[in-house]
Amino acid sequence: MKSKKTEKILERAENHFYRGEYEEAMRVYGILLRDFPSLKEARIGAILSDIANENDEEAQALFEYYQVLKDEGNEDAERIIEEMIGSLDDALEKISDLLDSSLFGGDETINGIGYGDFKELVELRGSFRRAFEDIMFSTRVVITEKEELLDFIQQLVENGFNEMAMRYIEGAAIAYPGEEKIQDLIDKIKG
Repeated sequence: MKSKKTEKILERAENHFYRGEYEEAMRVYGILLRDFPSLKEARIGAILSDIANENDEEAQALFEYYQVLKDEGNEDAERIIEEMIGSLDDALEKISDLLDSSLFGGDETINGIGYGDFKELVELRGSFRRAFEDIMFSTRVVITEKEELLDFIQQLVENGFNEMAMRYIEGAAIAYPGEEKIQDLIDKIKG
């Protein structure tokens, strides 16, 4: 049984987490773990705070689900969340492996992930938006065929990356003058 003081400190850590103050939440959870190493809520909170530094949305979703499980009195709440965290780690490792294995070797000017491999990443992450956000600052999508380019631009438009889509459309319009699908995508962005 936790003391009132421990409950209050735990509540303070949770509030920091909800406000997105992950470093402070981690500090408070760390204090709790130092004094109470077997306190499951503090361990889960610390793990999720660490995850949140790299993936805010995933950590927040797991944290909220954990709170629901606790509120429902689920005795397996910690085990369930730990398994979900393990699954998240496995998925991130698979993404990393996929990116590492699909980078072109040799010619340094063509470094990136092939479009086919990118589509596998989309499937693994469950959505184009999530997959594209995962890689957009670290690598490029290498497109070698007209159909791939048009599909990629369409996905950009459908997922709200309109400015980026317009940059690709400008290049595509030069490379494929008179392509109807390009005009359709422009109309879709304007509409």
